[in-house]
Amino acid sequence: MSALILLKLALVPALIALVTLAGRRWGASVAGWLSAFPVVSAPILFFVALEQGPLFAARAATATMSAVLCILAFGLPYAWMATRHAWPLAALAGFTCYFASVGLMTLWEPSLPMAAVTAAGALLLVPRLYPQAPPLTPAAVRPGSRIDIPLRMAAAAALVVLVTHFSASLGPQLSGLFAMFPVMAAVLAMFSHHYQGAGFTVPMLRGMVLGYWAFAAFCGVLALALPRMAIPLAFAAALVTAVGTLGLSRVVMLRWLPRWRRA
Repeated sequence: MSALILLKLALVPALIALVTLAGRRWGASVAGWLSAFPVVSAPILFFVALEQGPLFAARAATATMSAVLCILAFGLPYAWMATRHAWPLAALAGFTCYFASVGLMTLWEPSLPMAAVTAAGALLLVPRLYPQAPPLTPAAVRPGSRIDIPLRMAAAAALVVLVTHFSASLGPQLSGLFAMFPVMAAVLAMFSHHYQGAGFTVPMLRGMVLGYWAFAAFCGVLALALPRMAIPLAFAAALVTAVGTLGLSRVVMLRWLPRWRRA
């Protein structure tokens, strides 16, 4: 088993557990905001850079930034379906729209400026399109299970293995797109929807949108830095930028967006 798969199998389920606990402690929006940090895509792109070279990885990072559109195409339909239906139908809608958007994105290989403008425009627009979350009532919450978090971690690990298997031989465009496969979003949304209802799930998915600014910043800095500096320095610069952007987005969440404060 490759080092990349082992790293993802360690990072992704652990982050699922931490985000789940954060959601229980601080609420749905914080859980979504934290889950958008590029913990999944950063290791993928790092190993791509080591194995395929910095120029290949820079192209993949640009494609990954444009794949923000695909991850939004998962979350928005899921949120709307969650207000009326149980998680299986919501997940079906989310994944259908996700794979349709990936198919469309394979026809378009944007430059870095175009990917940045498109991602920023989508991140500004999409939060306005989310449905009003239904009330988070005790009747909508199922009794907790002792194996809830282990099940979430196991589901995340299974998705990691599947995605890695099917994307292993892809070029930079598809490698970049599938680096943004909604492992975190899907597992968190489905389990949260089942146990805590749409009143928790919709704000969580909307909170992810705000966190994706950090993800887009990471990809943009990485695509710019990889052709110009050593791989470790490029990733360090991208991660520092992502952390700063994540912190700034939290300030925006608390001060200027009251919908996020109430969730």
